[in-house]
Amino acid sequence: MIETSSSPDSVPDDRDRFIPVRKVDILSALVDHGAIAGTDERGKFIEICRMLAAIYHFEYFELLEKLRHAYFYFDPELGQHPDFEPAMLDQAYGELVDSLSSVLKGANFVEVSLEEIGHAHDESAVVQVALSTPMEEFREVRFFRRGHHHETVTVKRWYGLRKREVETEIYDDVILFVAIKSLAEFSSKRQRDRLLSRKIRPGSVIIKYFRNIAKADLTALYPNARVVMTTFDKLFLTIPAIAGAIPILLNLSSTLVVLFLVIGFYLGVSAAIEDSHLKTAFAALTGLFALGGFVARQWFKYKAKALQHQMEVTDKVYFRNINNNAGIFDTVIGSAEDQECKEAFLAYYFLITSPAPLTQEQLDQRIELWLLETFGIDLDFEVDDALGKLDRLGLLRRDGEKLSVPNPDKTLARLDYIWDNYFQYNNAEAEAERV
Repeated sequence: MIETSSSPDSVPDDRDRFIPVRKVDILSALVDHGAIAGTDERGKFIEICRMLAAIYHFEYFELLEKLRHAYFYFDPELGQHPDFEPAMLDQAYGELVDSLSSVLKGANFVEVSLEEIGHAHDESAVVQVALSTPMEEFREVRFFRRGHHHETVTVKRWYGLRKREVETEIYDDVILFVAIKSLAEFSSKRQRDRLLSRKIRPGSVIIKYFRNIAKADLTALYPNARVVMTTFDKLFLTIPAIAGAIPILLNLSSTLVVLFLVIGFYLGVSAAIEDSHLKTAFAALTGLFALGGFVARQWFKYKAKALQHQMEVTDKVYFRNINNNAGIFDTVIGSAEDQECKEAFLAYYFLITSPAPLTQEQLDQRIELWLLETFGIDLDFEVDDALGKLDRLGLLRRDGEKLSVPNPDKTLARLDYIWDNYFQYNNAEAEAERV
């Protein structure tokens, strides 16, 4: 019914496949295009599109039910089910991964490799924090993105003393799929305790939907992403600490011996002490308190810096999260269904209105040009996918490289036949009554 892919897709150029126009707007623009003459013929074309939409809606509803069923075993919002057999969980996990990948492909999402994500974070001029993501906690991690644009952002360096404009790539839609290991798969108690402290159920699958995420910030979407100090931050805090601690330590070095003598006297170890020793010991205590205060001050500076970086990451991610877990399924199913309809509408329209049969390349060029002229969007139309949809429904005719579709009357009859045969119980009952 719908193609399945479990490996990252490759995009032939920098253009997106996603059609960011409403289905109703595509249909209205095709009807107004004028290539279909006559009210009756336009009405038949609208009816063809309506039946195509109904068929795709029915097929994707079946896939939605499959997703919901498979995800039941891994939903982090539900309690753990220890009675499930490992074989059953493995089968459900495979169905979940295959079904979700299929839906996202239909919705024109493209998978992004983890290597590409890591390079984008490390090499970006926008990123000002370092992140630690313990990958050993995960069974599998996958990123999918759709649509992109570029924005110019102001990057502050040297604590605001230097600013410069940097262009960064922004992904319009990002979906993160994270499968957490089961408790038995964790090698250390520390890892298990850290996972449980974050209220993440072992063996669960976390799915998150984000919007307008910078390519360099994808690493920050991991559920266990933790801000760590950059080398510059460490030097910025460490060098002043060393410079401030040296004078204190030098002053203490000459008084610590006397301090120990005074302590020994009060503990009964030393026989006697002089008054000058008490003054020196008091000075040593004062120096120790000063050193302790200095260390505490540097520690609080470190924590404040880490908190500042964590807030920066949170601001970039938290307010751009639009859906989570099972709630995502309805969104991506609707999006995939919508994309399928628009691709089929466009392919059928330009084949039925062409004076002569077209090749696949000619059809692709005409659709892309029409979308650019009508809506101002330059995209890589998935012509092979659109033709596959028509072919699967029995609506595509091939004569070598030349392509065509049946006339509207035959098309309507074919679609009506497909719709009527999804369920055949009524036909069987009518046949039995006739006999």
